[in-house]
Amino acid sequence: MAAAAELWPPVRVAFGWGHRAAHVPGLEDVPGADVRRRLGGLIGARTRHRELAGDLAGAVDHFAQVSRSYWPGLFACHDTADVPRTNNDLEQAFGSHRHHERRASGRKGASPSLVRRGSAKLMAGLATRTREVTADDLAGADRPRWRQLRAELDERRRRRTDRRRFRQDPEAYLNGLEIKLHQSRLPA
Repeated sequence: MAAAAELWPPVRVAFGWGHRAAHVPGLEDVPGADVRRRLGGLIGARTRHRELAGDLAGAVDHFAQVSRSYWPGLFACHDTADVPRTNNDLEQAFGSHRHHERRASGRKGASPSLVRRGSAKLMAGLATRTREVTADDLAGADRPRWRQLRAELDERRRRRTDRRRFRQDPEAYLNGLEIKLHQSRLPA
């Protein structure tokens, strides 16, 4: 019992620091610069008084090091409107998409089309769940961007088809490439 009592003060100190750090990101309506300043002050105080954490001083150092490595992107959600504060909102959005896709397709796993056309499918699915899409929205689409996306998706499909053809019959695929190479060298 006495041995455990000696270990308790550093645990209490480290837990208190961790508890305060965990509540810094939850500040509502506070600019990201203020949140970063508050967390920076807390990390600085923890680093200066790390000996109070006893054997947990290494954990204090690790927290400071990891925080510094993520510092440029920390609390961007406080600076940008409509960026969720936690991963829970993002996980719910992706989970909702997965649920609806499972209901529509009957598949337990992700459909191959989600992998192939994921950026387009996911954005369309999320957009239709946040608000109703009207004909005016579709008419106001950025046509050059749409054409670029279609070209990217078609290129991915073509590469996938080529890989499948190569796996099925490598000899015939390579012979076809040779024929195309020789044809491109012939004068027109």
